[in-house]
Amino acid sequence: MPVDGPLYPVNLIVRGRRCLVVGGGRVALGKVRGLLDAGALVTVVAPEVIDEIAELEGVSVERRPYRRGEVAGYRLALTATGAPDVDAQVFEDGEVAGVWVNAADDPAHCSFTLPARARRGPLLVTVSTGGHSPALASWLRERFERELGPEYDTLVQLLAEARAELAARGQPTENPGWKLALDSGMLELIREGDLAEAKERLQACLSSSSG
Repeated sequence: MPVDGPLYPVNLIVRGRRCLVVGGGRVALGKVRGLLDAGALVTVVAPEVIDEIAELEGVSVERRPYRRGEVAGYRLALTATGAPDVDAQVFEDGEVAGVWVNAADDPAHCSFTLPARARRGPLLVTVSTGGHSPALASWLRERFERELGPEYDTLVQLLAEARAELAARGQPTENPGWKLALDSGMLELIREGDLAEAKERLQACLSSSSG
């Protein structure tokens, strides 16, 4: 069942924060890996947990059923149990405790949804259809993954360095020159290995728009 109405997009900072995954199968594995990639402190609770989860570094595994109310001890919770009654229990506890809960393939017991995502270093592109077509979201994610080569990581680094330099000089970092630079062929220069020219073009665009 898709989610009706518009969704409010947000990127959560979970590094160093306790997150709960209820479920120990293949779907839960994907949830755990995503949280670990974001630096979360992950606890997995399920009567049965596959070896791939148990062997992940930094994961606390508790082989038992979910206990009523325990979601209150976490910042975020995800369920991947395939059991609607368990999903409902975690969701209801989350609503009481003010903890955001996502239930895999169970929109009725979600307070947030997880988009398909393509990542290249600090660059993150997400796609969501609100559950109307997960296949389309996955298809678009794969297209973005093919497009986002290593040159995008370098591009982000160049832009970040230039932004830091502006801030260090006490100059505003909001500048129409950013778009001019991105439209100037910087990415193609990086692909060709001409970083010096890419940097010069970036600085020229920022300088021409700073006055």
